Amino acid sequence: MRYLIALILLVGLFSCQGPEPRKPVKVNSGSSYKASIERTRALLAKEEKLIQEIIAKDSVHTYLQSSTGSWYYYNVKDELSTTKPEPNDMVTLTYNIVSMTNDTIYKMKDIGIKKFPVSKLNLFPGLRNSVPLLKENETATFLFPSSLAYGYHGDNNKIGTNMPLKSTLTILKIEKQHDSI
Repeated sequence: MRYLIALILLVGLFSCQGPEPRKPVKVNSGSSYKASIERTRALLAKEEKLIQEIIAKDSVHTYLQSSTGSWYYYNVKDELSTTKPEPNDMVTLTYNIVSMTNDTIYKMKDIGIKKFPVSKLNLFPGLRNSVPLLKENETATFLFPSSLAYGYHGDNNKIGTNMPLKSTLTILKIEKQHDSI
């Protein structure tokens, strides 16, 4: 009887192994991600080359590069003012959107005058990052690669897939917001 109980315990111990995980049916190599990264790099290089060609042909303006990857020049620059918008300030602005071949996509009058808190600008990434570069009553023209414009998706209207853009932005008014304690 003792042998039978010992035998049952031994069989029970050896038959109770932990669950074995299932092997995946398909193994992803990551090659589609690598191909996507390469396509994106090639597209950005092509767009940056186009932007550099535009800059090289334009002998009238002095272009600056922003820290976010856009290029711009001032149409109207205020040398006296030092006030730039801060995150809590309200900004009144107007802008247009133009293709790199200077075809107007959206006119300033069609877009209208917009008023936003700087931290909640409802603009595409490149333009959103450009607002803090300008002071009140300044106007600048920006060149954006598609990754800073509307990207792969476009705007579902006039701006297509992977379209680099130009935009002329004017800061009409900056209303400083004071923290209330």
